[in-house]
Amino acid sequence: MPAEALAASPAAQTAREGLSIRGVSKAYGPITVLDGIDLDIRPGECLAFLGENGAGKSTLSSIIAGVVPPSGGTMRWNGGAYAPRSPAEALSAGIGLIHQEMRLLPELSIAENVFVGRMPMRGGRVDRAEMNRRAEVQLRRLGLSVPATTRVGTLKVAAQQQVEIAKALTLDARLIIFDEPTAALGGEETDRLFEQIHRLKAEGVSSVYISHRLEEIARIADRIAVLRDGRLVAVHDTADVPVRRLVEEMVGRSVDRLFPELAAPQAREVLAVSNLTSAQGAFRDISFSVRAGEILGIAGIVGAGRTELVRAIAGADPLSGGEIRLDGKPLRLTRPRDALDAGIVLVPEDRKAQGLLLEQTIEENVAVGNFDLMDKSGWVWPGRTRELAKKAIASMGVKGRPEQLAGRLSGGNQQKVVIAKWLARSPKLFIMDEPTRGVDVGARAQIYEAIVALAKAGMAVVVVSSDLEEVIGLSHRVMVLSRGQNRGILDRGEATHVAIMERATT
Repeated sequence: MPAEALAASPAAQTAREGLSIRGVSKAYGPITVLDGIDLDIRPGECLAFLGENGAGKSTLSSIIAGVVPPSGGTMRWNGGAYAPRSPAEALSAGIGLIHQEMRLLPELSIAENVFVGRMPMRGGRVDRAEMNRRAEVQLRRLGLSVPATTRVGTLKVAAQQQVEIAKALTLDARLIIFDEPTAALGGEETDRLFEQIHRLKAEGVSSVYISHRLEEIARIADRIAVLRDGRLVAVHDTADVPVRRLVEEMVGRSVDRLFPELAAPQAREVLAVSNLTSAQGAFRDISFSVRAGEILGIAGIVGAGRTELVRAIAGADPLSGGEIRLDGKPLRLTRPRDALDAGIVLVPEDRKAQGLLLEQTIEENVAVGNFDLMDKSGWVWPGRTRELAKKAIASMGVKGRPEQLAGRLSGGNQQKVVIAKWLARSPKLFIMDEPTRGVDVGARAQIYEAIVALAKAGMAVVVVSSDLEEVIGLSHRVMVLSRGQNRGILDRGEATHVAIMERATT
């Protein structure tokens, strides 16, 4: 049955409440990004939007939330005409959006961010006590145990995402759109978010849930809408749909295998870490090794010390003790450049803040950190910069031109640029922190292929991931961290969800 018939089923047509979308389209000049979408979102249901980056999920969500106007089509909300001209109008109608990209004000407190633009007043002044109290209620529900007076700029990425979610939960909306809400969250934080979504559903609040993590969709969604190239290609009246089928609907082709086959690692030890201890208290007495051709996964819940550990190995965070050896030689790391010169590269967890210059071009981003590869004299020649960028783009299949701004690329292509930049150095140790966060299924498969290819080429690879399917599917071995300590290293056959979580929660 075609998607249009499924979307306009009798059950949906007879619903007198909820959101009805008919023929909604969006074009930017000659480029059509949404084409005639017909869809219903019912009261108290969680409808998942699936699709690759650029499929139209975020555009459709932005239209619903009043961020951008449609080029055509109509919407009805709870039985009346609905055409919001701004996010404020959508909010006043009871529809809120949690953006994929966090929009917090780092210099303000958590409570100020949660209630910005609508702070509770008393006697003509902001009632800070009430504001902090109400903010902390939502923070506790989401498992974030920090004072509401904490400055947002001091929080880690995962905690900032929880603040974004708390902000939306205080809106008393009747439809909340969650755009990649768990991209920065670990398993425990995700569970708490799902508890809140289930509570909202019981109260009749609808939700749209956008995620590239298909295992989450099966847990939280009631129905699934699949978009591809701006069109609605399938609507499933259950979330119990085989992953293979969903992936094939999203990419429009058969997908045989998401994780590539691994080759056996070599005997040669590339990285040896002994009793490594953070100067900031994030981890202590960590020891492990990685061989040439091996992919070592690092798992653990948020706050376990995973990111801090790999940042220290890459020279970005200080150490108070321990030793790092690369190819048998001890390293003294005082800054990231020391690690880079030794042959260690890091793809950071937050590509926008730490991995890219969004207002610079692809070729300028590739050049940064690689000037020594282009000319030993220190001169930067435009022709050589362009050539290096072209090779990087080809190596990772980046969909973009060297002169294109990095900020204009999709999340998957941005991540490919970061990886490609460091591929140019042919490093000895390649570290990737959350390599597929916010990346669609098609780009994710390409990144997995690139990671496995690095190992097959003889590099040592370390992958940090909050996605257990990813860390299990990619790794020869998995090291589990909990509370800054190594709780064990599991061989590929031993690394199950249960075995990892047992260690991660001790």
